[in-house]
Amino acid sequence: MYMSQSSNTAFTCTAQWKMWLTQVFCVIYFTAVCAAEDPQDEPPVPSLQLQSTWLDVFPSEKVEFRCDVAGSSDWSFTWKQNQGQVEASDPNVSLFKDGSILTVTAADPNYSGSYSCKGQHKTQGNYTADSEPLQLTVHPNKPRPTMSQKPNFNKMFPGESVTFTCKVDGSYGWEYLWFHDGKEIYASSSYTINSVGHPNKGQYRCQAKRGKIPFYSEKSTPTVLQVSDPPTPSLKLQTSWLDVFEEENVAFSCEVGISDWTFTWYRNEEKLQDDSALTIDDEGTLLNITLVNKAHEGVYACKAYLEARNVNSGFSNTAAVTVYDNTPKPTLHKVPVFNRMYVGETVNFTCIVDVSSGWEYQWYKDGGDLPATSKSNAIRLDRSNAGKYSCMATRGKSMSTDVSEEMQLDVLEIPVPSLKQMTPWLDVFPEESVQLKCEMDQHTGWTYTWSRDEREVKADSVVSFDLSGSLLSIKSASAAHKGQYKCKGHLKERSVSSNSSSGLTLKVYDEKPSVTLMQDPDYKVMFPGESVSFSCHTNVASGWELMWYKDEKELSGSKTRYQIIPVSTENAGSYKCRAKRGTAEVFHSDYSQTIQLQVKENKPKPLMTQQPIVDKVYVGESVSFECKVELSSGWEYVWYKNEEELIRSSRFTINATLSDKGVYKCNAVRNKKLNTEFSDNRTLLISEIPVPLAQLKTSWLDVFPTESVKLSCGMNGSSDWMYTWYKDKQKVQPAKTTHLDSDGTLSIVSTSVSHRGRYSCSAKLKNRSVDSSRSSELTLNVYERPQANIILLTGWSEVFSTDSLVLKCGVQDSLDTWNYTWFKEDKPINHPPSEKHIVTPQDNPEQSQYTCQGIRDGRPSYSKTSQHFMTKNLLLKRRVLLSISGCIFFGIIAVFLGCIILRVFRKPADDDDRPEEADLFFSMPQLKGADVPNTLVDYITDATLNASSKEVEENGTLCSETTPLPISSQEDQDVKTESHDTAKNNGGLVSFMQ
Repeated sequence: MYMSQSSNTAFTCTAQWKMWLTQVFCVIYFTAVCAAEDPQDEPPVPSLQLQSTWLDVFPSEKVEFRCDVAGSSDWSFTWKQNQGQVEASDPNVSLFKDGSILTVTAADPNYSGSYSCKGQHKTQGNYTADSEPLQLTVHPNKPRPTMSQKPNFNKMFPGESVTFTCKVDGSYGWEYLWFHDGKEIYASSSYTINSVGHPNKGQYRCQAKRGKIPFYSEKSTPTVLQVSDPPTPSLKLQTSWLDVFEEENVAFSCEVGISDWTFTWYRNEEKLQDDSALTIDDEGTLLNITLVNKAHEGVYACKAYLEARNVNSGFSNTAAVTVYDNTPKPTLHKVPVFNRMYVGETVNFTCIVDVSSGWEYQWYKDGGDLPATSKSNAIRLDRSNAGKYSCMATRGKSMSTDVSEEMQLDVLEIPVPSLKQMTPWLDVFPEESVQLKCEMDQHTGWTYTWSRDEREVKADSVVSFDLSGSLLSIKSASAAHKGQYKCKGHLKERSVSSNSSSGLTLKVYDEKPSVTLMQDPDYKVMFPGESVSFSCHTNVASGWELMWYKDEKELSGSKTRYQIIPVSTENAGSYKCRAKRGTAEVFHSDYSQTIQLQVKENKPKPLMTQQPIVDKVYVGESVSFECKVELSSGWEYVWYKNEEELIRSSRFTINATLSDKGVYKCNAVRNKKLNTEFSDNRTLLISEIPVPLAQLKTSWLDVFPTESVKLSCGMNGSSDWMYTWYKDKQKVQPAKTTHLDSDGTLSIVSTSVSHRGRYSCSAKLKNRSVDSSRSSELTLNVYERPQANIILLTGWSEVFSTDSLVLKCGVQDSLDTWNYTWFKEDKPINHPPSEKHIVTPQDNPEQSQYTCQGIRDGRPSYSKTSQHFMTKNLLLKRRVLLSISGCIFFGIIAVFLGCIILRVFRKPADDDDRPEEADLFFSMPQLKGADVPNTLVDYITDATLNASSKEVEENGTLCSETTPLPISSQEDQDVKTESHDTAKNNGGLVSFMQ
């Protein structure tokens, strides 16, 4: 009994120890699981750091903040500005994928404020406290540096030194760039030119920059550096002459046109020494030689000196002073030397002074003054010029010569010959004789020449002259002798010729004279108030009486002219005339031609035309106006602009300027008496040639390949222009992907990198030579599309909680928000766009290749397609490896702990006190000999042990061959792949990406 009780007690203790060991194992397991979680202590405070350089920035500068939690990277972050949430959708804000880096583009002052961050644990979900804030200040405008010049003279002289300084107030970290006439020349806060030269002149500006990706300020206000040579002094003679007599005065001035200069005087290139006759004013500008003597003779010059800047000029122009000591007497000469001169001849008196210059001359005739003051006195003679002539030279107020000797001049009139008709008729018929006489009354020594119609008449077999040529005889007249005859007298051995005598016209007829009717003025149409006269002419001018007719009725009067003053409508009709002569026997000529006189009652209205016929012209365009009265002739046209007379002409052309715009009209004037009506007004509008406007018709100038772009070129909505496009200043030609429309639209159907460049356009007015300048340029940029990539999200820890793979698509190096389209074997998967795609054994039994593409509403609207991703049995591999590893690990831990506990708590019993242990096993003879219950069977079926087993089952299953493994992260799928591939590749490592 005792043995039985002892055995039962020992067995019960052993069972309880096993149950307790099982409970300890479970506690250790769950403690290990829970130990993986972070303790819920005080929330950490993230560290906020400024990654960029400055917290006071200007528009378009970028500011980068970094937020992190010390010792851990399992955090994602959110940001606040002035306690308000920073939105990732803001185009001027970009966040790193876990939010740890915030980049703010300072577009305007609204981005100023206090920035802070806060973290959230990626797996546990707990939050950190807010970080310490950083204050960001965004200035509204780019800074403009202040540029100064020292010394600040308007003009610099060669060899001087000048320093420019550039500074940006209120901020720091700037580097400075210098520009000379638009070209960068230097980089420093100041720029010094130690020795200024002419190449240094021009416009200087500076500009500030800062940052690794440089941010540039505005350029400073330009400063113009003018460099010029020191002025050359101008030496001027203040008195009248340089060649002087002793004790006369000579004065010079030296000028540079600028104040603050002093002057030094030189004679024969040597500096003037002190002299009582020399006086120089305080500034040295005036040199006065009061009493000239021979010692003052020489070449004078001056130099200028600017003491404040230590600048010397070169020598001025020079002046040579000559000094004489004797007073001269003039000599009088006359050309020609004849004592008796004729009216019309020219005599030239010359008064000669042998020395010095600057003389003024006084001329005398018969002791009286003449107005001439020059050295020579040329006189075109008439009778009043006869007399005695002399001269004297003067200079200044006190210097004069003696009077020259007198010279006598006699002047006679040139007589005019008289021409007389010695025969009775000057209009004769053939073979009649004619004699003409030319004479000079009471003068001898003359010979005569004859002319017919201004041509010299020479003697021949028919024409003869007497000895002096005064008598002209024509023995037998013919048509060759007709014309106007004149004669001239010539004085022998002198170039004195008389004027031509009055003319006598000889007419020689060979048939009946004709009569010509002429109208003056010869207008086809007359208007009331005008005057008209008719004249009747015959080819025989002597002895004729004229007869006038209107509408075949004879009019009163026999004068050579028939006048109508003024004309009225009653005077309209047909006019003609004829001639008669003789009394005993009247001879009549034929009738003249008929002239029809038209008289219109109403004044005409001129027609004004303009070429080109447009309402508006452009500056530089040629515009022609013409005014015309279709009726009659003889009109003078008067143009008016804005009611003011402009020009008198039937036609005029202007090259249009803005001042030519206005209202134009014209009228016609005839004989200063008749004015027509005004033409219709014509308003001329003149505009500057507009510059075409190049605009983007599509949404962006920053595009991606295959996107389309449309650029428009317009001239204020007008359709009268033709357009030409240029890319990088080269004319754009139509091509497969480039179309040019007549309305000025340039369409690029599918962009490529070759379309990148600067585009501008110009316009030409249709049918007119008007060309515009080129528009401002539009820069088209063509960027490569971003690359999409696939990553596997299913981790090792998830192998027991899922049976699927999670693929994630991302766009490389992009902070924009994307949706994604998935492809299986390059065919779209019919699912809504998503960043993630789950692959299960049901929908992927063949283990296919997957690709993805980023899409979004913004630009670019889609990315490049990712590389192919091959799914294999990664999940099973990960589960098997993780399960085996877990069981081995926790088995070792359990055995180790059990051994320690048994070692510590179980004491060995004395041999006497130790209960006899029941044999749990029977020997083979015992088993054969009796039906004894097996102690091992009892142990296994012990109720207490069974109860403990149930308790273990209630507390959780440890391990079983039939227990399914929980699915963990997506990485477990990789384990399956690795396990499979390891076996396949003899234990080698392979990539999960296939």
